[in-house]
Amino acid sequence: MAGTAGTPGTPRVLRAMNDRAALDLLLEHGPLSRTRIGKLTGLSKPTASQLLARLEAAGLVLATGTTEGRPGPGAQLYEVNPAAAYAAGLDVTPERILAAVADITGRTVGRYELPTPGRRPTAPVVQQVTDALDGAVKAAGLARADVHRLVIGTPGAFDPNTGRLRYASHLPGWHSPTLLDELAAALPMPFEYENDVNLVALAEQRLGAARGHADFVLLWNQEGLGAALVLGGRLHRGFTGGAGEVGFLPVPGTPLVRQVTKANSGGYQELAGSQAVPKLARELGITGIPQGHYTHVAATLLERAAAAPEDDERHRALLTAYATRLATGLASLVSVLDPELVVLSGTGLTSGGEALRALVQAELEELAASRPRLVLGDVREHPVVRGALESALATTRDEVFDTSR
Repeated sequence: MAGTAGTPGTPRVLRAMNDRAALDLLLEHGPLSRTRIGKLTGLSKPTASQLLARLEAAGLVLATGTTEGRPGPGAQLYEVNPAAAYAAGLDVTPERILAAVADITGRTVGRYELPTPGRRPTAPVVQQVTDALDGAVKAAGLARADVHRLVIGTPGAFDPNTGRLRYASHLPGWHSPTLLDELAAALPMPFEYENDVNLVALAEQRLGAARGHADFVLLWNQEGLGAALVLGGRLHRGFTGGAGEVGFLPVPGTPLVRQVTKANSGGYQELAGSQAVPKLARELGITGIPQGHYTHVAATLLERAAAAPEDDERHRALLTAYATRLATGLASLVSVLDPELVVLSGTGLTSGGEALRALVQAELEELAASRPRLVLGDVREHPVVRGALESALATTRDEVFDTSR
């Protein structure tokens, strides 16, 4: 029937499109006046005034302050109401679950870390998830029911055909075939799950080094070595969700690893994972290797090597050898995918800074026919949970900002 809600071209739909455009501008630019919103959207002053009144009545915008520095009375400024909705994200590792809550503007308002050490979980996974979420919600001064949507980031991927977590045998307690149903029963909000490295790529695409790029590869190296593949602006997950599990990639320089899912490792992981850095440093005769988890040890060694003077042959050799190892596996990826950009992320890469990036770039140009530009990731603080929040917020905004209903 013509003129019903949702019909393209009807006044209600056109108003909703203008509303969304104005809300997106407020998110991007911060507080704006009616006149400025009118200029940016192409709307007349009366229409912009009606739009703002409509959004204010719906609780989506707030009047906040006035313009300053001009003659005469200041113009009223408007901003997105931060309390219009909240979203949450979780970053799950074998050692801990990091949870965060953000308001609709993207500002993190609560964060909580739940330690989960040991090979056997001390509490059921569903309880771990709800405890971590509740900790972040409490830190934000909210209740669990205030969260509109949750995105959970884990190593590996949940197979869309079976619902089971694959490629992450090191994550205890997360492999039950009924886990997703149990989480759905325990959580009051819709939730989604995503590979952790994919979420890092999403964070870089929305906020960091990959902004404006439709085709790129993100190489991640921290607890494990992985990649995210963004093609045509969208994540490529593969048939079982395992696209980008490059740690299992057979590469020259290491013996073939067989039964890789049982070993939870592969040739590229053995060659260039963070755990290979301390071993390489010892082979080169580097002394003063710190103690602790291999990810922190690798990051410290790479940071030292990047800052070492040119005549420090051992540290220069560490960077050069490690760059060759990284480029060996990366060459296979870029030869098949031919990406525009490669983003290096995770402390096993970013700790080496520009020195390591330049060496990997030079090696890659020798090993691969295509020559993508390599850059360091910009999102350094909790990139997995940041990507989870961005994913949850994107869907939340689509739902909350829809004024056509």
